[in-house]
Amino acid sequence: MIYRMLFAAMAALALPHLHGQNAARPTVVLTDEARTVHSSGMLFDGHNDLPWELRKSGNSSFDQVDIARNQPRQHTDIPRLRRGGVKAQFWSVYVSADTMLTGDALLQTMQQIDIVDRMIKRYPQTFEFASSAAEIERIVKSGKIASMMGVEGGHSIEGSLGNLQRLYDRGCRYMTLTHSRNLPWADSATDDAKHGGLTAFGKEVVREMNRLGMLVDLSHVSPDVMHQAIDISTAPVIFSHSSALTINDHPRNVPDDVLRRMSKNGGVVMVNFFSKYVIPTAQRNENENARGTIHDVVDHIHHIATVAGVDHVGIGSDFDGVPRLPEQLEDVSTYPLITQELLNRGYTKSDIHKILGGNVLRALRGAEEVAKH
Repeated sequence: MIYRMLFAAMAALALPHLHGQNAARPTVVLTDEARTVHSSGMLFDGHNDLPWELRKSGNSSFDQVDIARNQPRQHTDIPRLRRGGVKAQFWSVYVSADTMLTGDALLQTMQQIDIVDRMIKRYPQTFEFASSAAEIERIVKSGKIASMMGVEGGHSIEGSLGNLQRLYDRGCRYMTLTHSRNLPWADSATDDAKHGGLTAFGKEVVREMNRLGMLVDLSHVSPDVMHQAIDISTAPVIFSHSSALTINDHPRNVPDDVLRRMSKNGGVVMVNFFSKYVIPTAQRNENENARGTIHDVVDHIHHIATVAGVDHVGIGSDFDGVPRLPEQLEDVSTYPLITQELLNRGYTKSDIHKILGGNVLRALRGAEEVAKH
């Protein structure tokens, strides 16, 4: 282990030089040790867009797209979920921010929830719906994939706190406050700031989510919203699919001053795999369509673990929601390679298990405790 830690330290010092020279790093090779560490932990991914992909490509039909079989046009199917060791998943029930204009955001979100419901009923030997952290642990022990849902964008509540309760009652356990556009009550990371963060109603949304036990998700929001939500929330917050701004200066990523607040809040930043968000800034500027590699993703994990603490980083792949992925992270079968690279960098089994899912499970449990009191 000492040798591993020395190797990790030397590798970290070398990273800026490697990035600057765009030098290749070695292919990650899976070992028996990594397989054992990976399978003995709980991989709990924070964000998978399979329901939206099914809506786009399969008319929301499991007859047209039977995920019990290999589906090479997608990132996700049951055989690859099993090979990847996925044990718990937040399925995104995303609908476009354009539904703010058409006035059917909640209706379309409910349709996405129906897709997840039908998936669980269609494949009962693989999936089981979970409504709490305790149920996740029970389902994982049974050998099934514990399934929760996350709402991707506060436009889904159509300006009504009562709709938060409706979504919670249908099984949604986090909501991303914004998506690609500002809301009347919150600023998005990828729109021109309008409110200086959260309005009074936006702050009430955070409080209501705390009351319900629904995790406040700060992916997609502006830095002002990040700070204000952390100020207000009495429960841990999450970033369900974001990476580190220091490595890639993209507005979807999390700045270090926010990362440093995670330890006091108890929150978790779950690293996104989308190439555009993870390849280092200089390389992205040179080639907007560069893919990057698994090393780039683990660089983000390592940075967040260093700045926020290893108790505050997780995995939020964004599979089936992005057009481009790094080499060796092409689909849901590849997660064990992250475990291997973390071992290569000197991370312990205990810390790897935290990153794979222990941290977000703890945050979920924290939100449930706040709701009880």
